[in-house]
Amino acid sequence: MGSTSQLRPVTTGRRFALDGEAGVVARCRDLTREALHDWFPLDGPDAAVAAGDVLLLVSEVVTNACRHGGFPYELELARGPGRIWVQVSDTSALRPRPLGPHRASRSSGHGLYLLERLSADWGWARHGTGKTVWFAVDMPE
Repeated sequence: MGSTSQLRPVTTGRRFALDGEAGVVARCRDLTREALHDWFPLDGPDAAVAAGDVLLLVSEVVTNACRHGGFPYELELARGPGRIWVQVSDTSALRPRPLGPHRASRSSGHGLYLLERLSADWGWARHGTGKTVWFAVDMPE
């Protein structure tokens, strides 16, 4: 499962406070989409696939924070050379764990499987009474 720390040579970043409002998943996707458009050239099929992976993973991580983490209170986006990092902080200190072996036929429970498959790396860290789940995706430049 994902590691608990990550060195990231950040060249620019954005941080957003979240208040658990309705529509928080869509808001986080919109904020991430805007950052992707500002930071990376998204023309070409490889860039479109990578951007789609980032947006799907944002949806999964924020949804998991809503369902299992109390509520998400911060989204942080960071850009490094050829990579984007996303962090979602929530109010639960419980570690992310799969519901069991991955089964494609299930209607839910795919978030950690998707993190393993689509990200270059991912992890989580406890802090205070909550935690942060992060992931990185390589982006064509």
